[in-house]
Formats: sequence, C-alpha cells, structure tokens
Amino acid sequence: MLVAAPDGEVRSANAAAGDLFPRLGPGVLLADAVPAWLSDGHGPRAHGAVSGAVGDRHFTARPAPLGGGDLAWWLTDDTEHRRTRAALRAERERTAFLGEASNALLSSLNVDRCMDVTARLAAEHLGDAAFVIAPRSGNRHPVVACVRGGEPRRGEHVVNPDDIPGLAEALQGFPPVPSRWIDPAAAPDWLVPGDFGPVGSIVVTPLPGHGVPAGALILLRRDGEAAFSQDEEVFARLFAARAGAAVSAARLYAEQSSLSRTLMQDLLPPELHQIAGVEFAGGYRPSRVHERIGGDFYDVHPAAAPGRASLAVLGDVCGKGLEAAVLTGKIRNTLQALLPMADDHQRMIDLLNGALLTSHHTRFATLVMASAVREGGSVRLRVTSAGHPAALIVRRDGTVEEVDSQGTLVGVLPHAKSKTAAATLAPGEFLVLHTDGITEAMGGPLGDELFGDARLREALSACAGMPAQAVVEHVQMLTSDWVGSEPHDDMAVMVVAAPRSHHLSAVDGHTRGRFTA
Repeated sequence: MLVAAPDGEVRSANAAAGDLFPRLGPGVLLADAVPAWLSDGHGPRAHGAVSGAVGDRHFTARPAPLGGGDLAWWLTDDTEHRRTRAALRAERERTAFLGEASNALLSSLNVDRCMDVTARLAAEHLGDAAFVIAPRSGNRHPVVACVRGGEPRRGEHVVNPDDIPGLAEALQGFPPVPSRWIDPAAAPDWLVPGDFGPVGSIVVTPLPGHGVPAGALILLRRDGEAAFSQDEEVFARLFAARAGAAVSAARLYAEQSSLSRTLMQDLLPPELHQIAGVEFAGGYRPSRVHERIGGDFYDVHPAAAPGRASLAVLGDVCGKGLEAAVLTGKIRNTLQALLPMADDHQRMIDLLNGALLTSHHTRFATLVMASAVREGGSVRLRVTSAGHPAALIVRRDGTVEEVDSQGTLVGVLPHAKSKTAAATLAPGEFLVLHTDGITEAMGGPLGDELFGDARLREALSACAGMPAQAVVEHVQMLTSDWVGSEPHDDMAVMVVAAPRSHHLSAVDGHTRGRFTA
C-alpha cells in the first residue's frame, strides 16, 4: 500500500510497496517511482482500479480516498489468477475447436476428404503448415499438405521415415517423440512447402486408427516463431486422435463398401435383353428404399445350343432384406448349377428342394420357371410353378389367360410337386411372371386396398402388343403410384414376349434392338 498527494507526491508506503518499487519513498513523485499505468491513474479524477505489469508479475491497484485529497493505493498481485483465467479460456477454446473438428471430420466417410480436413484444420489452428501421411500404398505414401491460409494439396511421395525422427514410429502407431528431438534443418525437401522459408520447429504425432494406425500428422512452424510448447504437443495429439479415428472409419467404410459392391453383384437382378429371338424384360423394387436387394429375384439363362429353349426363372424367398437376399443368392447359384437339367423342370425343383431342406436356412421360397424357344414367328413355352402366383399370358387382342400350372412351396416338404403347362405366344403376345408383392401391394386412394389380381389383369390387357420392357415399366409405374410412400413387400415382374417382327439390329445380342409392327 502507498499513499500519495493529489499532485503525485508520495506521502508514505509500506514495506511490501517498497520492495515492489525500490525508488518509492516520502517526497518522491509517483511518476519517478512507479510504472506509468499507476502514476497516470493517480489524481483527482481517479475513481477506479487500474492494472498493469511490474516485471514479470501483474498487479491491480485500487484507490481509497483519504482526507485532504490524498489517495491510498492498495496493490494486489493477481498474476496467478490471470494465468488461471487465461488457461481456462485457452482450454475452452481448444475444447470448442476439438468439437468443431470432430464434427467436420465425421461429416464425411470419404478418406480423401477426411485427410483434406485434417490437414487444413491442423495448418489453421496448430501450426503454419501440416502434412497428413497415410500408410504406404505400394512404394509410395499418399500425402496431403496444407499451408495456413491455403488449400490442401494431395500427392504421393517416396517417403523414407528415417529422414524424420519419430515418423517411422508414428506410422506404426507408437507414441510421438518430443519436438526438441527433431532438427528442423534436417527436414527433407518434400516436407518444406515452396516459399515457406526456414523451418523453426517440427511436431510428429501418430494418427491412431481402429486397430491399425491411420497414418501420421506432421506440423511445421516457421523459423522466428515460438517453438512448439509441451502443451501444444499434447493438444496436437488430442486432435490427431480424433482425426485418426475419422480417417480410419472412412477407410473401413470404403473397404466394406467395396466388399459389399463385389458381393452384391451376384445378388442384384440382371439386365435382360433379347435372346435367340425371344424378348425378355424384368423389373425389381425392394421393400426398403435404402436397400438394393431383397427376397425377390429373376434370371434368364440362355439356351445351351441353337434350337434349345432359354430358361427364365422368377422367385420369391420368405422374408425381406439381407437375410432373404442371402438365400436368394443360394437359390440362384443352385439353379445355375442345375442348368444341364433345364429341360426337366420337375427334376430341377426336386434337387433345389433337397438343397434347401438340408440348408441351415429356415426360410422357404416359391418360384416359377418358363422355358422359351423361338419357332418361326412364335415362341413356344413350358411353364412350371412351385407355389407361385399364376403366370399370365396376354394375347394381341388384350385377352389375359392364366397358365394352368400349380405346385407346392420349395424348401418345406420332402417332395415339392409341380405341374408343367405348355403354351404358345404369337408375335406381339407375352407371358408375365410376377411375385405376390405386386398383387398384395397395399395402397390406393385410402391406403388400405390391395392392388389385386383383377387390377393387374386390367393393366396388362391395356398393354397388349407393347414391347416387353414397356410392359414392365407400366406395371412398375402403376404399383409405385398405388403404394406411394407406404411400406410394401419386394416387388418383381418379368415379361417373356414374342417380338412382333424380326430383330433388325443389336450389338452382341445385348440390346433390345429395333422392331417394327
């Protein structure tokens, strides 16, 4: 504490004030003994606390009026309090940054984007430049570099981890080495961005992943800037942990997505086309909009030799989603293996039934087979049903006929009985195979009415003479409008048609070609 007159002359000071300001004493002017922030705050108008530095400490001085206009100044050392508040503010800012970084990193499951975001955030908030180094691909490491204020740049480099202390360990997921162990002058050329200038300090930290390291993060600070502190290195590791988790999750998603696409190829319905003068078309809509596969399926197996029949199969596995799709794949593969017996529908059904009975699956299936061969301008059919909705034939005049073929479910009874019916399609006529998801689609004006057999037959009658693909699209359009956005079962439809005229053009037999009436 010290007391000064209105003109700044010191009246008295206690021992603590004397220790703090050695030149302080009675008769001395404040301006000659104390810092300007205190002397400037003194005077008749002094009405509030002032604060400032004294050496490496910080003080707050509060005035107390005395008689005769004198002021007593009480000084409090608040250095530690200010440091605590600054540390708390910095911690809050870092926590907010980590939260924002996590949101930005997890907003995408794309590996390249995650690496770009990591490099940009690190350069902007942790150093003057940042490098994200992914695990080696071949003899090169994918690298994303970013300078503060710039955009991330991707590339691949032949990286020798031994050129940078701690990099080899970081790429293997081991704890980082202190930045003081790294000589900035020894940084390899590829690590120093153009026009960056001399490097002052370097931090290398791992990007931890899910079981496997996701790579390494390198931070650079320019020469002349303060070197990375221990707290900054710890904070860099916290950021790297979040970035590594995001990159690892994106990489895992990409691997699983690639695997799923590969496996799904055999589960997706094939693209149909004209085969040996017979027109085939099909359409499928899974029960769930976010899935591409389900329990309905169809296939067309071309004839093994000229003059032999092609085999069309459409089926429905009990259930929906992935579990049903797995059994669907097994059925399709089994039928593929049984193609040498394609002329004997009952034999194929018997063997398929036996395979399902001995399987660990508890689901059953229905299916319908149609062998089709071109004879002149017509198409001769043999149709066999195994517990499936009746196949329909649409004549050129719009008449809809039900094929007389019935049978039992596949995969339930020791013997699956079936009946094969023969039919002929004249030019412009077609056979329609469909699953019960079509006729049992619930919807309509009030949302509580089945699409039904009668409505399907009426729609097919209106399609008389149309190409197979147009019939499929018409049925799909009607059923989609019928169910709207309401839940529904898997829906599949396939059309086998006798073209109205000879095929005029095709590429490798895989286009529908052009037809004339």
